[in-house]
Formats: sequence, structure tokens, C-alpha cells
Amino acid sequence: MATDLPSTFEENSAIKMVGYDMSKAAAEKVYASTGASPQDVDVVELHDCFSANELITYEALGMCAPGKAGELIDSGNNTYGGKYVVNPSGGLISKGHPLGATGIAQCAELCWQLRGEAGRRQVSGAKLALQHNIGLGGAAVVGLYRHGFPQFQKNLIEARAVTADSVKPEDFEAHIYFGELQRMIDEDGEDYVNQVKSIYRFKIKNKNGKEGIWTVDAKSGKGKIIFGPDGPTPVVTFTVNDEDIGDFVTGKLDPQKAYFQGRLKIAGSIAQAIRLKDLAIKHKNTILSKL
Repeated sequence: MATDLPSTFEENSAIKMVGYDMSKAAAEKVYASTGASPQDVDVVELHDCFSANELITYEALGMCAPGKAGELIDSGNNTYGGKYVVNPSGGLISKGHPLGATGIAQCAELCWQLRGEAGRRQVSGAKLALQHNIGLGGAAVVGLYRHGFPQFQKNLIEARAVTADSVKPEDFEAHIYFGELQRMIDEDGEDYVNQVKSIYRFKIKNKNGKEGIWTVDAKSGKGKIIFGPDGPTPVVTFTVNDEDIGDFVTGKLDPQKAYFQGRLKIAGSIAQAIRLKDLAIKHKNTILSKL
């Protein structure tokens, strides 16, 4: 915990007036006392009372160098698929900025994340969580969370794996398209990764009510496609019916039109969703020629 420093009032800095220095001091205390560093953190709940405050808090917490918060955002390293996932709960705007309840909500979200109980918000493999809360006039609190009983987290993951084993790629028409996409990646993966630089997840529902999950990891290396729930955390997730996936992958199904028709659900970065549409159109003929 830290309070206002003399710099808050003496340096005529709007950034310091809204708590930059005390957030930085509180973060440095917790890193020093635990031996952890910002690079060890997986998931963050921070006090994003205004968009500008979120940016300066990235810098105060050591998540990036001073003045580099914009670059952190542009790189995608503040969301799913990047270095950190910030405010998976939705932040203050999702709660109505409830003053004292903010800290409790942050605590609850980070505990759910570390227990693997965050549902569709889950940050894959989260082991260290950071909480930042602030009130002007003035106090800042920064804390780090680890799972106190990791064996329970392991049991939960194993239980999910047993459930996932009952669903096979061959249960879905989609496996044909993802198989061809995998062949494209095998042949020219580095070029594909350079074009995409992101992670996409597809939740496919077939006529029998089963759900198959494919994760297209095209963020680094040569890329790969993973079947099942345990792939890397995606930047955007698409939920689509099995009978529509062919048109979606080949660019015939317009995502915006399908979204408003209820045939497609999108969670995550809309910008990345649009980018995928453009790439699908570009590679449509290649995929179709191999089917």
C-alpha cells in the first residue's frame, strides 16, 4: 500500500496528480517483498476508472516502460494471446464503478482465474495474478496472488480433459477444413504467421449438440492448430455451427451478416475478427483447390 507522495502536488503533473507515483511505489514494494517481477504476471485486474488511467497504470506497474503503454496495446500484449490479460472481468465499466466493491470484485475475479473457474474469461495457465486498486486523496493498493492449493487446480484440469476426450475432430465436418488449413501451415507456416500474428479459437457445434474446439495459433514460430480446450488463450473466439464453417473459413459467409443473423458469435477483438475475414478471402481459392 502507498499514499500520495510530495511529487503528487509539487510537480504540476496531471499524471502524478491522478496517482501514478503512489501506484508505482506500491507495485515496487510488492515486487521487492515477493521476489516477483512484472514479467512473471499472467493476469491483471487494475483500476481503469478512465481510459487514460489504464494506460499510465500499465507503466506504473512496470508492465511496460514509461511512455510505451500505447505500444503495449498495439502489440496485443494486454489481452488474450499476449503477455498479459488485463481486466478479464470487463473492468470498472462492466460493474458500474462501484467504489468500495471494486476491490472485492477484483479479488474474486483473480481467485477464479487462478482456480481455473473463470469460464469463458479463463486465462490459460494463469499462475500469478496482480491486483491494483486506487482512490485519490489518497491510497493505492497492489497485491500479487498465487494458488494456495495447486493440487485442486490440477484435479479440475484433469476432470475437464476426461470430458474433452469424448469429443473427436471426426465428429465434425469442420475437421476437413482445419485439416487443410494445417497443411497450408505445414507448407508455408512462417509466411502465414507473419500475415496473421494472432490466435483464433473456433467453437463448433454439430447437429448432435456436441462442441468441438479448434485453436489456430498463428502468433509465433511456424504456427499450429490444436483441437481441444487446452490451447493457448485466443485473441478472438468464434462460435459457429458445423454446417456453416466451410463457408466461414473460405470467406463465403460474411461475418457481420452472420453475426446479426445469429449464425455467428464473436468474443474478443473485433479488429482481429475483421482481419481474419480478409485473410480467409485471400486464401479461399487455395483451400478450395485442396478439398
